[in-house]
Amino acid sequence: MASNKIAIACDHGGIDLKTTLANELKNKGFEVLDLGCDSCASVDYPDYGYKLAKAIKNGDADRGVVVCGSGIGISIAVNRFAEVRCALVHDALGARLSREHNDANVIAFGDRTMGEATALDCLDVFLNTEFEGGRHARRVEKLSNPPL
Repeated sequence: MASNKIAIACDHGGIDLKTTLANELKNKGFEVLDLGCDSCASVDYPDYGYKLAKAIKNGDADRGVVVCGSGIGISIAVNRFAEVRCALVHDALGARLSREHNDANVIAFGDRTMGEATALDCLDVFLNTEFEGGRHARRVEKLSNPPL
């Protein structure tokens, strides 16, 4: 992917991992659009997931990273937008397949369910894996255009 701008967002349960991942992105030369949250005060994960999804939809970033306690809730919120294909991953294989087969443009992590080293590994794989296209392209197109 050509864009150098990556949006990142979390709820209060993901702030520690979000900070680590944002720093890693900056160290790798990416411009980081940090959409919050910025403290451990309780917030609602859908609000931050929607902010990130809107940034993708509006073209403010091509890719995104979201974090909550489990990664589940915020990934569900982000996937409400047709422009987003968010994958909740737990290992490098999942990160690789999310890109190769599903052209995921957002990766989700659970701060309480994944160690920092694994998350950093998954992020690196996500950033460096290209979409295979081919037989997967038709299926990915259907994700953004479901039958009504």
